[in-house]
Order: sequence, then structure tokens, then C-alpha cells
Amino acid sequence: VDVFYDYDYVVVPSGSCAGLIRRHYPDVLKDDAMYASRAVELANQCYELTSFLVDVLGFSQVSGNFRGKLAWHDSCSCLREMQVFEQPRQLLRSIPGCELMEIKDHDTCCGFGGTFCVKCPEISTRMVDDKINAIVASGANTLAAADLGCLLNIAGRLSRQNIPVKVFHVAEVLAGRIGIPGVGEES
Repeated sequence: VDVFYDYDYVVVPSGSCAGLIRRHYPDVLKDDAMYASRAVELANQCYELTSFLVDVLGFSQVSGNFRGKLAWHDSCSCLREMQVFEQPRQLLRSIPGCELMEIKDHDTCCGFGGTFCVKCPEISTRMVDDKINAIVASGANTLAAADLGCLLNIAGRLSRQNIPVKVFHVAEVLAGRIGIPGVGEES
């Protein structure tokens, strides 16, 4: 709270981290005389990246250079705690050549869930396999998301299954900086 309190905005690239600050800090600190009101103020200044770009800065398009079929993964925290749904889709759809593919059961967890994937690995694996099957069925050759845990979980499982779907953080796609020549381009 002390580190970020004096800033106008706190923009977080991961929905789960933004959710922690926005939804949980005020509850955890509600009985702290010094921090209760400051935690609420900080929470109101905290945004997930795509929400900040669309809802605060008013961006409706970006000039990325992505070409291909891209699926968007709605992380549980972004979707439920931060109410982020349309913002990333709006920005991704605005990129010339980016064909946004919706995933069946887009609002279903990928199975990461912090320590859930460690405590319940069999269930977690079935969940990420279902998510991967939906991604493949969508026809996408690339996946983007705004939650680092989800990206790690899905990318790891795709790699272990030798499924040729590339995975990127949404900031990389929006900035046109996916970093590997030819990735995301249809052949």
C-alpha cells in the first residue's frame, strides 16, 4: 500500500495480481486503523492492463502487427474479480490481420489456480487438457491471456503434448512485439 499509494494508477499485467490488490487488500486490511481507507483508495486505482487501456485511456484499437488466428483465454481472476471480458477482445480485434477465435467454455478455469495444480494435479491436468482441446478446436494457432499463471500452465501442457500453439501475454501481442519472427503468422 505504501509503495503504490501516491500514484494515480496502478496498472497490473496479470489479472490475479490485480484482483488481489483490488478485491482482497481492502478486506484483509479492513480492521487496520492506518491502512483500511488507504487500501480501498489503492484498490480503486488498480487496473488490469487491457481494462486500463480501454476503460481509462479510451483506446479502442491498437496498431499491432499480428497475423493469424488467435484465441483469448479468460482467466478466472480477470473475468470474475476484475470484470474484464470485452476489453482484450476489442483491442485484439482491432489488430489488422488478427482473427480472434472464441474458445468453447471460455469462462472455465484452466486448472492452474495457484496451488490447486500442485494439490490436485490429476484434476488440474484434466482441466487444462479440456482447455487445450477447446483451443485446438477453435482453429487458433496462437493463444493470448493476461494471467501469468494461466499462461505458464497452458503453455507447459501444450509443450508436453507437442501441440503447435504459441502462447503469449496479451501485452506482447498488443505491442506487436511477440519476439519470434514468423510466430503467429499463417503460412
